[in-house]
Amino acid sequence: MLPPPAVTRYEPADEGFLMSARVRKLIGMVGILAFLTAYVAVVATLGDRIPKHWAFQVIYFGLAGVLWGVPLLPLISWMNRGR
Repeated sequence: MLPPPAVTRYEPADEGFLMSARVRKLIGMVGILAFLTAYVAVVATLGDRIPKHWAFQVIYFGLAGVLWGVPLLPLISWMNRGR
């Protein structure tokens, strides 16, 4: 008969300075607000330069309205790490 496997505790690797979840969320919130402010300014400025045809505007603003979340995914993942 085999002995039961040894139970080991998960211990995260020593990464030096570890931030609390509250500090990560605060930094992430400020980063998200700064990114969205710049993103809206760029999208609105570029939106003035696209043709005034409704189809182009629907495509451009539809994509711009959805794609803002893609660059934020790593930041949101970092904010929620180590809950």
